[in-house]
Amino acid sequence: MDITQHTALVVVDVQQGFEDPFWGTRNNPAADDNIAALIEAWQSAGRPVVFVRHDSTESWSPLRPGTSGNDFKPYVEDRRGKGPGPELLVSKVVNSAFYGSPDLDEWLKEAGVEQFVVAGIQTNMCVETTARMGGNLGYGVILPLDATHTFDLEGPFGWTQNADELSRSTAVSLHGGGFAKVTSTEEVLRAATEG
Repeated sequence: MDITQHTALVVVDVQQGFEDPFWGTRNNPAADDNIAALIEAWQSAGRPVVFVRHDSTESWSPLRPGTSGNDFKPYVEDRRGKGPGPELLVSKVVNSAFYGSPDLDEWLKEAGVEQFVVAGIQTNMCVETTARMGGNLGYGVILPLDATHTFDLEGPFGWTQNADELSRSTAVSLHGGGFAKVTSTEEVLRAATEG
């Protein structure tokens, strides 16, 4: 894995609203520490960092603007604007960060970014959708799975999957389907140090 000075970090929806019991049981309690470590490493190296915020339009959502749930978790908010490298805030109302404002694809291209690392919440929702679209748009996408988390989910026909099963499904689909290289935070940080 080759992490260059132009490899961006895209931090997706690490918002206080995901602490709400509304979402149910989550997995990977280490995700927040791993996300924080990635942000620190990227900012220390002056690499591009993108912070993505979901501004839900649903009245029931803990992520809707005007509520504390819409705010970034403190460890993310405290780091915003602290790095010497380029930084962007993207707000969105759908799953993909590429359908937010300002235009993420345009910003990445202007910054000379051809590859990005994506981390955040939820693994199988906005993180996965952003990774898939990034792959479709021709970016090299790296997903440290342990820098994401999700929640148990019920689907059709009475089917359910717990958060760990959903994360594994995302990893297999993205990696096996060629959308992204799925790896660990440790591996990404090692490559970033060598890059």
